[in-house]
Amino acid sequence: MFDFGIEGYRPRWLTSHNAVVREHGPRLRALAGRPLTGVWMVWDLQDDEWFCDCPVLLDFDGAQMEINHHKLDDLSLTWNTIDPSRPVRWVDFDLEWRAEPLPELAAMRGLCLQRVELLEWTGKDVANGNIDVSFVFADRRVTVFNALDENGLDFSTPGGHQRSHALH
Repeated sequence: MFDFGIEGYRPRWLTSHNAVVREHGPRLRALAGRPLTGVWMVWDLQDDEWFCDCPVLLDFDGAQMEINHHKLDDLSLTWNTIDPSRPVRWVDFDLEWRAEPLPELAAMRGLCLQRVELLEWTGKDVANGNIDVSFVFADRRVTVFNALDENGLDFSTPGGHQRSHALH
């Protein structure tokens, strides 16, 4: 199994809303009320940009969630398996973990999470059924979405082709 150059990382791929809820629903619900205490992303030092093939880590006061999208419909959620102080080893790239490398993420640090939503893509295209993970705070949101074989970030409300499944 490919570990994305991250020691100890073993992604577990899921492909449907039901599978994600069955596997992770209680843990996702339990994040509500916890503050966001850290976000880590892998940074490409040569290009000085986010290396979006690697997982995004969100820490909610000790509950570290690791989100990764792969291929057209694979989503992996893992918990507390990645140590961002350890190196990322990927052939041909100079990579490192960075804490809150984007200003939108830094602004969310310390905010209390209201709820997690799973966003299901409903468009009539190859992405139909994709599941994205959205974290809702009082006046902000961040969604880690499938950007077609890599991760993407969005800070806006869900669009017209996304069905929101709130986890209460």
